[in-house]
Amino acid sequence: MSTTPIESKQESRTYTVEDIAKILNIGRTSAYTLVKEGHFRFVRIGNTIRISKKSFDTWLDELEF
Repeated sequence: MSTTPIESKQESRTYTVEDIAKILNIGRTSAYTLVKEGHFRFVRIGNTIRISKKSFDTWLDELEF
């Protein structure tokens, strides 16, 4: 029987800035701008920014294309 890390059992509840840049097909600078403009909830842990998946996904769903 092998042991697996807890992280692999739970889906992450956050995105990185790089994740949202890839999702939106934009550059990192533009992604950081969206974060700083407060379009979705995030937390800063040291120098790292983690964006709430729920608030990002809600924001993205509400955009009109």
